[in-house]
Amino acid sequence: MGMNFSDKLVNLGRWIGLSSLVISGYVLWEIRQFLLLIFTAIIFSTALNRLIKWLENSKIIGIKVKRKIAIVICLFGILLLTTIFFVLIVPPFIEQFEKLIELIPNVWERLQLILLTLGEKESRFDLLNPPQSLGNFIEHLQPLLTQIFKNFFAVFSNSVNAIIQALFVLVLTIMMVVNPQGYRRSFLILFPSFYRRRADEIINLTEIALGNWLTGITINCLFIGTLSGVGLLILQVKLVLVHALLAGLLNLIPNIGPAASVIFPIMVAILDDPWKIWAILIWYFIIQNIESYWLTPTVMAKQVSLLPAVTLMAQIFFAQSFGLLGLLLALPLAVVAKTWIEEVLFKDILDTWI
Repeated sequence: MGMNFSDKLVNLGRWIGLSSLVISGYVLWEIRQFLLLIFTAIIFSTALNRLIKWLENSKIIGIKVKRKIAIVICLFGILLLTTIFFVLIVPPFIEQFEKLIELIPNVWERLQLILLTLGEKESRFDLLNPPQSLGNFIEHLQPLLTQIFKNFFAVFSNSVNAIIQALFVLVLTIMMVVNPQGYRRSFLILFPSFYRRRADEIINLTEIALGNWLTGITINCLFIGTLSGVGLLILQVKLVLVHALLAGLLNLIPNIGPAASVIFPIMVAILDDPWKIWAILIWYFIIQNIESYWLTPTVMAKQVSLLPAVTLMAQIFFAQSFGLLGLLLALPLAVVAKTWIEEVLFKDILDTWI
């Protein structure tokens, strides 16, 4: 028996829905970098909203602060801190960073000399490994390391594009802070009407999770940067400011950042006093253990917990999909994804499945 007209319409509607879903997924994938900038603005607006709510709840001179005034105070304070940062911190940082880049060829020559010296010492006891083989290995390794450093520093070269993206994120952040409920309602329209109240609850949970992560990671970065700078200052390692700032900023990248931050002071120590290499390694090891076993459990007690393997897989996936910005935002993206998966998939679907 053939299908009637209404059944054909139902099937046609299903195919149209499936096609729309596939096309939407493709379009979203093509604009993934743009969506990542929007997510960055959401992170910043979440941090500002938390600060604004704190100002609203606290009374200044016995007077309750209205939201508009709280927004102006927050934006003015951020503008003031940003100006101070760019006037007092950025110029010496750029100067020291340029010196660090200039030291790379000298570091490589010194490292090559050390390796050749070690090869000569070993060749006295092992005739099967002459120093020529080590020299050939170094010659093959040099182009690879040079390319790695070029790729790392090339991240900072496209300044015009970075400035445009930063301005876009800044403007979008301010717009979201001024009218957060409007953007929330626009997002909730994407859900079926029966699920919008539940989706609003999940958004609240996501905002709390992101706020806790932002608070914890800010404290961790300041802690790592300060202790790194103090230790390097005591050890009299040159270019302390650039090492301390890089140590704090690279702490945003779990697993990879802390290991990468120790490379730069070691580069300087190779040219200065090689014995400082061991002191730097020990000091950074102590800092990371204090941060891992005391600071993180203390300041991130309310943070959404992520297994180390999940964090590593998230870093690889988002770095592969979105590049450097995806690597930097891998942890907040994983926090958001974990919140939605737990609430929607586990609690609302699997836990209620009879």
